[in-house]
Amino acid sequence: MKIEEIPIDDIMKRLHLANARRIWRALTQQAEKESWSYEHFLAVLVAEEVAHRQGTRLGRLSRHAHFPFLKTIDDFDFTFQSTLRLAMLGSYLSPDFVTEGRTLILSGRPGRGKTHLAIAIAYRAIQNGFDALFATAAELIDELSAAGRAGQLRDAIGRYTRPDVLVVDEVGYLTYGTDAANVLFHVVNERHLQRRAMIFTTNKDLEQWGRVLHDQDLADAIVDRILERGRHLQLDGPSGRTRHISDDGSDAAVPPPNVARVSGTPGAEFPEPTTGEDRSGDRDCKARQAEVEDSSGSIHLYERTNSGSSRSKSAPSVNDGSSPFANVTSPRCQRSTSVMSSRSLK
Repeated sequence: MKIEEIPIDDIMKRLHLANARRIWRALTQQAEKESWSYEHFLAVLVAEEVAHRQGTRLGRLSRHAHFPFLKTIDDFDFTFQSTLRLAMLGSYLSPDFVTEGRTLILSGRPGRGKTHLAIAIAYRAIQNGFDALFATAAELIDELSAAGRAGQLRDAIGRYTRPDVLVVDEVGYLTYGTDAANVLFHVVNERHLQRRAMIFTTNKDLEQWGRVLHDQDLADAIVDRILERGRHLQLDGPSGRTRHISDDGSDAAVPPPNVARVSGTPGAEFPEPTTGEDRSGDRDCKARQAEVEDSSGSIHLYERTNSGSSRSKSAPSVNDGSSPFANVTSPRCQRSTSVMSSRSLK
């Protein structure tokens, strides 16, 4: 049989080489153009097939893990952590984390990156060839509690004991039923006996788990099994959700405007809105104070308020009839000054 008569597409289909079947013609043309050797052509074809299968597998297992979002360890910013460093997570990012059945508790206040870090470690396990499952503590407890009341706890618990890595998120965030400690203990104990990896995130101290789960003895047993082959890491630093907001409530990400002025006098921190009439005149008229001398010889200083009205405050009288503030008002402001003078004389 000649080479041209070999049904390459059919052969690749029988071998389930879907990606190779799709790209082999384009690779053949490139190989002829660049004078590839047979060995190089075959290596590229196989490498493309392996990469495609790896990407397909990662996507499938990530969907089955039910991650609320996908984050990697490279996305985590360790600069805001005072004690946690990437080197401390080295063993949890290797296949040993799964094969040795290690566990990890990540605690800290909201927004410190606990869920991000838990998902990143679980996703690395998927990249290393294992599967994972993500569930909130409330979801796990509610599902197993309902199964227990229906007499199907043993069947329902398998969903949480089979995966190579289990992530239990937000322990202590919500209020659980009275049997919370009982169902969670079943999961932890079963996985502990099978040496399967677990990751927990919580905003509570471990000593408070008894109050959260309504049973101090079972909570102590749960924590004891988790930490036998595990570690407790505390996350601190500012909240990643509100890091852009400064202490006074303003947006720290946007610097305040710093407009240069010819006079060298800085502008008002909270400038008043400009009307259409004011835009055609001097924009500083509203910010200035106009003085008006009444018949008694006292000077009234008028300043515009936010409501649009004028308020006055008296200044010491001037005997010689001349104002110490003379020539302060620009010609464009004289009209508004004279209007306020007439109001003060009424």
